[in-house]
Amino acid sequence: MLHSVRAGYCHSLIAILALLGAAVVVAEAPERQMSELVLPEGFSISVYAEGVDNARSMAQGPEGVVFVGTDAMTSSARRAGKVYAVVDSDGDAKVDQVLTVAEGLRMPSGVAWREGSLYVAAISRILRYDDLASRLENPPEPVVLSATFPSAGHHGWKFIRFGPDGKLYVPVGAPCNICEVEDPYAAILRLEPDGTGLEVFARGIRNTVGFDWHPETGALWFTENGRDMMGDDVPPDELNRAAESGMHFGYPFCHGDGVPDPKFGSEEGCREQTPPALKLDPHVGAVGMRFLSGDRWPEEYRGQIILAEHGSWNRSEKSGYRLMHVRVEGTEATSYEAFVEGWLQGGKAWGRPVDVLELEDGSLLVSDDMQGVLYRIRYEG
Repeated sequence: MLHSVRAGYCHSLIAILALLGAAVVVAEAPERQMSELVLPEGFSISVYAEGVDNARSMAQGPEGVVFVGTDAMTSSARRAGKVYAVVDSDGDAKVDQVLTVAEGLRMPSGVAWREGSLYVAAISRILRYDDLASRLENPPEPVVLSATFPSAGHHGWKFIRFGPDGKLYVPVGAPCNICEVEDPYAAILRLEPDGTGLEVFARGIRNTVGFDWHPETGALWFTENGRDMMGDDVPPDELNRAAESGMHFGYPFCHGDGVPDPKFGSEEGCREQTPPALKLDPHVGAVGMRFLSGDRWPEEYRGQIILAEHGSWNRSEKSGYRLMHVRVEGTEATSYEAFVEGWLQGGKAWGRPVDVLELEDGSLLVSDDMQGVLYRIRYEG
């Protein structure tokens, strides 16, 4: 598998430093600022778990256990390399324990649960922890499922999930801001649960850190972070739809819906690429997303997308730092509006939502890597 990169207009170090700088904001304890969050009528939000440092992607385990990945893109070394088990042992919707089930890993942000095992993506490796739910306080050594992924840290953190076909989907971001790359970079890959059969599912994707499958059509929908250094309002972040294997979504030649890249692009190249299902606001840092399935949600939200926007750094006026509601009708995304906002106040962020996870009781968990907490959103109308 080729890991070569043809040097382009990369801003790796600048981007990393800027991301770090954006995250270093002195924030009050989250419960003191919860009143600043604005939700639709009938919904409430509360702190579900604290002490989940650098909380990123989440996966639902058995018996009230939620696994939470982290990454090392932080100013605090103590936060790096851990995976947590957040436990509500008595089912009262309040976390009783936050346990470290893995540590010393390189940016283990991606987690997925399947048939009694936790799968963890740590940059170049996919690890599997067997029978973990019964051994939370004495975790087993991991099985190395695959160690063939690139080791580049830039856009190296991963969101992973098992698809309806039973395969594990693993993205590999571009190792730069903008550059022309070969497989497996700038792509979504998939492999069998035993680590075999690795293949490219979709290409031309700068960086995705969140995806889900439409509950009726089975199509894969995913967020994508747009290119930096083209200005405040260009290009947009994207919500994309991959109905089948082999589709190409434009990177590095074309951004948004027909915006040629100033270095690699052309109008002809844009016509050949798959356009986004929805153009999101520019530089919002669109990451985790889920189609809501529970019948405890109001009708207007069932089968629709809740999407986390982690927040901008490459913009003079910050944007994002919110949850968005995207309405989907068939194959089309028809609306895009705020669901929860208020983590950004006066140009300063006190929280950064990363991932969303619907629990069996119909509530929605939201991870916040700035505060190191999980929030719980409920409909009470």
